[in-house]
Amino acid sequence: MKIYIGCDHAGFEYKQHLLNIFTMEDFGCFSNDSVDYPDIAKIVCEKINNDLSNNIESVGILICGSGIGMSMAANKILNIRCALVYETECAILTRKHNNANVLALGSRISSLSDIKLIIEMFLKTEFEGGRHQNRIDKL
Repeated sequence: MKIYIGCDHAGFEYKQHLLNIFTMEDFGCFSNDSVDYPDIAKIVCEKINNDLSNNIESVGILICGSGIGMSMAANKILNIRCALVYETECAILTRKHNNANVLALGSRISSLSDIKLIIEMFLKTEFEGGRHQNRIDKL
C-alpha cells in the first residue's frame, strides 16, 4: 500500500518525525512557513484518486493544527473518505466500517506518540465490507 502525507505549517514538525518512522511519499509543506491547508489536501487526495483509477491501493495522512480544516478540504474531493481521528479506536473503526482512505490528524490536539499509534492502527486495519459497503455506496 502506498502512503502519502501532507501537512500545513502547524503539522510540519510532526510530519518530519513521521517520515522517519513510516515509508511515505511527502507532498508538503516543506517548512514552518504559512501555507493554505486546502492546497495540500487537494494534492494528496488527487494522488489517491489517480491510484484508484489505476487499481493501486493507497491512503493519505493529512496533518494540520486541529485536523478539522484538512478533513473538510479532503472530503470535498470525489472518492475521498477522510476521517478526523484523535484516538486509536476511531482509527480502527473508520477503516473497518467506513473504509476511510485518508486520515486527518491534529498536531495541536494529539501528541506525536498518540499520532504514531493512530497511524499504525489505521494502516493495519482492514475494511470489513459486507453491510458497510452498502452504506459507503450511499456517500
